[in-house]
Amino acid sequence: MSGGTGRRTQLFEVSTLYGAATLAAALDAGLFGARGETTRVLLVSNNAAIPETATGLPEMAGWEAVSARFDRVLDWNDAIRPFHPGDWRPLDRDAPLWDRLLRRYWNLGEGPVELVVESVHATPAAALATIFADADIHVYADGLMSYGPTRDRLPVNTACRVRRLLHLDLVPGLRPLLLSEYGVPSETVPNGAFRAVLDEVTAAAPKPPHELGVERPAVLLGQYLAALDILTQAEEEALHVRMLRGAAVAGFRAVVFKPHPTAPAQYSKALEKAAAEAGVRLTVLDAPVLAESVFAGRKPGLVVGCFSTALLTASVYYGLPVARVGTEPLLERITPYQNSNRIPLTLVDALLPDLEVAQKGEVVTDRPELAESVAPLMRTVGFCMQAKANPELREHAERWLAAELGPDTQRYFKRARLTALALPGGFGSHIARQLPGSAAAIRVARRVRKATRAKR
Repeated sequence: MSGGTGRRTQLFEVSTLYGAATLAAALDAGLFGARGETTRVLLVSNNAAIPETATGLPEMAGWEAVSARFDRVLDWNDAIRPFHPGDWRPLDRDAPLWDRLLRRYWNLGEGPVELVVESVHATPAAALATIFADADIHVYADGLMSYGPTRDRLPVNTACRVRRLLHLDLVPGLRPLLLSEYGVPSETVPNGAFRAVLDEVTAAAPKPPHELGVERPAVLLGQYLAALDILTQAEEEALHVRMLRGAAVAGFRAVVFKPHPTAPAQYSKALEKAAAEAGVRLTVLDAPVLAESVFAGRKPGLVVGCFSTALLTASVYYGLPVARVGTEPLLERITPYQNSNRIPLTLVDALLPDLEVAQKGEVVTDRPELAESVAPLMRTVGFCMQAKANPELREHAERWLAAELGPDTQRYFKRARLTALALPGGFGSHIARQLPGSAAAIRVARRVRKATRAKR
């Protein structure tokens, strides 16, 4: 189908099936107008380290049902080959050339283009925003990072074009901080529309083995944190083993492990040994399916993970008991403090029970008081992550830290970060807060700390 000479084209950039399902739900809910008013083009990007060896979106179960909402499907990797989509963006002076080239290559016509992208500050979304320099931009966030601050400052020409942030209501009632410094309004994708799309994806997924239909297993979620340099492979294997043993202690005799699509095969081998020792029947799902298809198909009695977004999806959209394992040490290890993974890690740690302590899960859905309880913490963490971008949050952060920082909350903050920002809880913070420059504040705080040590 041609884009037409003057017809408006909506270009939807996507890199995960979860994100594509979010877009499909937004379309079904009418958040992008009626079908037929524009040409809807789905642009697929494979951002894996080695895209040629990773499972592509068209190979995922349920892809056809999701992609049917769009008029055409295009491949971003193919368009910019041999460059990697995670690294490449054009020079500003080359943007007009790329605009003409892609309009002809993708048959978009000469009409206006509207962009719907994931992380607008990162490639490939940033590349598209540079190429289509006049396009309105809609950002959609399909995970917990939407509740955190914008990672990088946006170019002025990009920031002024962002019209709204679409997000899933994964923590009912909690408002996103992402892009708020630019005055971008947020809008939720209706829960019913998203669950309906997930049901379509599940219907296309392989059916569970017959023996698993008799009992409700525990589902373990792998994230492949080693690829993010958060854990080593050995440490992540040990984390999965802790999940399995925790589920066994909680009384589950059947466990389903849903590995990350790019995780190495030895991860499941380590679990097989642990399952045999614990007397647990283990099923490893290596089929290219969403974790949400596992929730619907297996009807688990418990979902366990570290800080996967799927934990909140299991609770909010399926009403399943959920529990976390291993979050607390990661809060200390994750670097730098501004790392965007700190937001989902903090949320999961604050909201979900620790399986190794409670030995049971809790249902988070339909509990609006949770958003009220966690919102002050998230605003404070968000300020500490990106203080310059969110100066209006300083007063709130100072009040919260002065009143709430203690043994139960110290793990969410690093003393050096609080010191650098002259916040309560930092070294010499009562002195640093009186100084006009942050650099001077840090120097004085270090002298106070050094003098204190010398007297001991």
